[in-house]
Amino acid sequence: MTTELLAVGFKNFIALNRVIAVVSTGSAPIQRLIREGKKKGAVIDITSGRRTKGAIFMDNGQIVLVAISPETISGRVAAAAQEGVYARAGQEEEG
Repeated sequence: MTTELLAVGFKNFIALNRVIAVVSTGSAPIQRLIREGKKKGAVIDITSGRRTKGAIFMDNGQIVLVAISPETISGRVAAAAQEGVYARAGQEEEG
């Protein structure tokens, strides 16, 4: 089984097969989940000091904070799926 990786900014990637939800961080319930996740140590902040625009909920309970919007992430997934191009873990790049 290969892992499909998606670039989420600042040379960081996430495993698409582990994603449950990609959400905006503007609502109070999402902000509450993030605060609770920080208390539990379940938050991974990959914003590189930028404003958090999105949160990615993973199947293992981790919450990944990103500096790109959920719409941008969705567009990247759709573009990659349409082209059939993903960075695949464990496989060499063609070139």
